Amino acid sequence: MREIFAGLPWWVKWVAVPVIALVVFGSLIVSILGFVIGLLFKLLLFVALVGGLVYVVRKFTAGSSSKSDW
Repeated sequence: MREIFAGLPWWVKWVAVPVIALVVFGSLIVSILGFVIGLLFKLLLFVALVGGLVYVVRKFTAGSSSKSDW
């Protein structure tokens, strides 16, 4: 691989090849990135909903149990 790039100018290695890679694999990169961001958003939403549920249940059960204990 190094022999292929040895005689080429610097701009081919550092500009043209990455641009070609982005054109060829760009949609794949965007779809993977979208999937990861969507998964993180769903995970954050799940954690927030479970936390809210635990908060509401503890608030109502703490109020009723403290009255019944006395």
